[in-house]
Amino acid sequence: MVMQMNADVNFSNSSIAQIRNISQCYEAVKRTMERNPLLPGISAFYGPSGFGKSTAANFVATKTNAFYVQVKSTYTKKAFLQALLREMSIPYPATLSEMMELATSELAKSGRPLIIDEFDHLVQGNKVEIIRDLYEGSQGTFLIIGEEMLARKLEKWERFHGRILNWVPALPADINDVTLLASIYAPKIEIDEPVLEQLLAQVRGSTRRVSTNLEMLNEKALEAGVRHISKQGLKELLPDGFVTGESPKPRSF
Repeated sequence: MVMQMNADVNFSNSSIAQIRNISQCYEAVKRTMERNPLLPGISAFYGPSGFGKSTAANFVATKTNAFYVQVKSTYTKKAFLQALLREMSIPYPATLSEMMELATSELAKSGRPLIIDEFDHLVQGNKVEIIRDLYEGSQGTFLIIGEEMLARKLEKWERFHGRILNWVPALPADINDVTLLASIYAPKIEIDEPVLEQLLAQVRGSTRRVSTNLEMLNEKALEAGVRHISKQGLKELLPDGFVTGESPKPRSF
């Protein structure tokens, strides 16, 4: 079933910065929901850790009324189906086959998308075929989310790989994203654009590290009674620089 969705979803009433990966994720779901019925209905949203994929997926799931399941590394097939049925507010029966029938029926009947985050765990656990079974039984709209090498990993499952309609890459943060994030994580200080550009370059586009550093900078500035951050002021507040993800150097005693 292909359900039409309003293309003018209002993103304005939210405390989440409207960074471009939210738009990427939303467009992936929207294009798949509005596809030709003869085309496959699975899209993939992929990229490195820290690019804000899960944040975007949670936001888009709410806006599109999608079912959302974040896979855990310990999930068996049964555990995954139980998590999906909980998301659907359906009591789960005793057997795996009955769970599959209930989940498939709900996906087909409701027309709601299914977003599966941390899909790499299903790939590593050789559980990809259960998702293909759900898709084939419901012909619904699926969005799978994983790391940068997800496409390569899925080549092993040709029947699943061939049903991917769109491969949508998560994008590194840009200066507009950093400015938006600063309004949330450092709302009480003014940060010069060269400082934001330096942060962006040093964290290599990681949305998570941008957010972490902005919050740290906000706390340091308020503690010091500083309301405006220039490049010179940055050195005084953060003498060791931004946190980039590199491991600390070994200490000598």
